[in-house]
Amino acid sequence: MMYETVIRIVIFFLGWISFNFGWSQEDLDALLEELAPLAPQEVIATFKSGKIINLHTNEYVAAGNLELRISHRFGRLDGGAYELWGLDESTIRIGLDYGLNERIAVGVGRSSYKKIYDGFVKYSIDRQKKDGFPFSIVGISSIAINSSRFVDPNRDNFFRSRLNYVNQLVLARKFTSRLSLEVVPSWVHYNLVRSPADQSDIPILAAGGRIKVSKRVSINAEYGYRLKLNDDAANLNDYYNSFSVGIDIETGGHVFQLQFTNSLPMVEMGFLTETNDRWSDGGIHFGFNITREFVLKH
Repeated sequence: MMYETVIRIVIFFLGWISFNFGWSQEDLDALLEELAPLAPQEVIATFKSGKIINLHTNEYVAAGNLELRISHRFGRLDGGAYELWGLDESTIRIGLDYGLNERIAVGVGRSSYKKIYDGFVKYSIDRQKKDGFPFSIVGISSIAINSSRFVDPNRDNFFRSRLNYVNQLVLARKFTSRLSLEVVPSWVHYNLVRSPADQSDIPILAAGGRIKVSKRVSINAEYGYRLKLNDDAANLNDYYNSFSVGIDIETGGHVFQLQFTNSLPMVEMGFLTETNDRWSDGGIHFGFNITREFVLKH
């Protein structure tokens, strides 16, 4: 922003000088061409998609575009041939993301996991620039509504007990044309937990990245580390940190993401805090994401 302001001031004074001293338009154009490189250019295509695997990136849908995202996670690979190595089981999320303008996107989705409806707002705070600001900053606020039946319908149950909130800050940097990394500090809040000892607020430090191996293929990975505020909290001790690896394949307007993960949920509060499998025990799930973007406004 500072660079842009400086350029505007310089252009104003150049216009004033040309008017008062009779410079030709050609002279002014030549000076502006020399000044143009001074304005830092925004770095683009840090990641191929709005998500590495489950974790949000700094990328979002362009203004006026609608993105359809279909995500599947299958059962455990160690289920063997009887379970077709997990393919007999499936957890699914279908989502729609829409770009409101050049800096704000919104999204909604429905998951079979706990029959969750979710929504989010994604907003760009600043962007990485060549020879300028060193990384992109994006804020994300999301809500998840657990629509499954209450365990005890005879007690007093409240709608607010179904709600969970997640706030995240994506700090992403494209180091080279092949390597991009991000750190995503996150905060998950539960309106209702199982016991007073459980943490209703769970901070998470997540990170992820990608390495491009060709023009249309990249290898991705992400990890989320939960921070314990209470060592006795069962809702932390009963679950594990999420770790996923995968491959992105871009084909025209589609992006195919194939992955292996220990997380079945695909919404933030789920994979960040409710991953109940771990790699060391064979709790690995194959999955995929498919995205397709539609241009609604030109």
